[in-house]
Amino acid sequence: MKKLRSPTRNTDAVVAWLVDGARSAVRAEDVLTELCERLCDCGLPLWRVAVFVYTLHPQILARRFLWRPGSVTTIAEAAFERARDEEFRASSIVRIRDTGEAIRRRLADPACPMDYGVLDELRQEGVTDYLAMPLRFTNGEIHAASFTTRQECGFSDDQVAALEAIIPPLARVAEVRALRRTAVNLLDAYVGHDAGERILAGQIRRGDTESIRAAIWLSDMRGFTALADSTQPQALIALLNRFYDCLVPAIEAEGGEVLKFMGDGLLAIFRIGSDAETGQVCARALRAAREAKSRIEALNGLEDARSHTPLRFGLALHVGEALYGNIGGGGRLDFTCIGPAVNMAARLEKLAARLGRVVIGSTAFAQHLPTDFAALGAFDLAGFRSAEIAHGLRDEDARQS
Repeated sequence: MKKLRSPTRNTDAVVAWLVDGARSAVRAEDVLTELCERLCDCGLPLWRVAVFVYTLHPQILARRFLWRPGSVTTIAEAAFERARDEEFRASSIVRIRDTGEAIRRRLADPACPMDYGVLDELRQEGVTDYLAMPLRFTNGEIHAASFTTRQECGFSDDQVAALEAIIPPLARVAEVRALRRTAVNLLDAYVGHDAGERILAGQIRRGDTESIRAAIWLSDMRGFTALADSTQPQALIALLNRFYDCLVPAIEAEGGEVLKFMGDGLLAIFRIGSDAETGQVCARALRAAREAKSRIEALNGLEDARSHTPLRFGLALHVGEALYGNIGGGGRLDFTCIGPAVNMAARLEKLAARLGRVVIGSTAFAQHLPTDFAALGAFDLAGFRSAEIAHGLRDEDARQS
């Protein structure tokens, strides 16, 4: 006897929940979890449901939200390299993006075309029906959502109609959530995570600043002017990117925040919450400096780098008060850190070059790490009335800079 399909109750309430913005779901992944649970409560026999959203991110091509019965939604991210992968390019998701057309494969039918890689995996799980539909954003972008079932004979016509009905409001919710994430991604990429959060929170007027205490990192690539004069532009950009790949991960791993790239220079801060934390924060900043130095040495040792002039850099570390926030003119602003402490770090970085040192610390910084630093002498710094005692790493040979 043919098994009866499960009845589908009215899904208008689910559509209304989506139209209202799915506000009970705090996170993007919660939207899919709650949506699928609501649809299951309406009698839809869902097995595996996925939503694919392309994103604007310097490293991530797309995100996949995957729900299964009895579990929370998981998120997987696809790097841009996947776009060159033949399997990905031949996927149903790419096909939907390119054509804007829905795809249905009745896997219960032995004659069903198995023209997408995911179908073999789904059939092995006992899936009987696969329905993938475009999620159309208002800007013309096409993303995708797929629904599967293990119900005998697949989805009924009523069940397909119910799924089709939720697609337009689901696309609106996905677009709103994606736009918010895009804003966060872009702010993280261009101004840093903490500054980005402050901007999204409304600190967008010129003069919106606060006084902070921080360990300040100011570094510079040595010999960049000569390199720029003798290197093709694209090769120079690639070199800068490799250079910053040595610095930025080391800074972020120790809780620092990169505020600004200035050609071959970099400004970062390690915020200090209280005086008691100062020594710990300075230690983290120094660990980042040592890690960056180690990464650059490793990069110089690679085969493809041995035919080029080795990369060298100089770094100044200082502790002090700075103004953190918006400066600029008209509608063009920069979220950055300014003040005498930043100026001091800039002068010390130039001094590091004169002394042939990789890392130099100010007295305010080095006093928290006396076993790591030794005084190099007092030096007059432009713009400062009093001489500053500079400190170098005890284990650093001045000639290596």
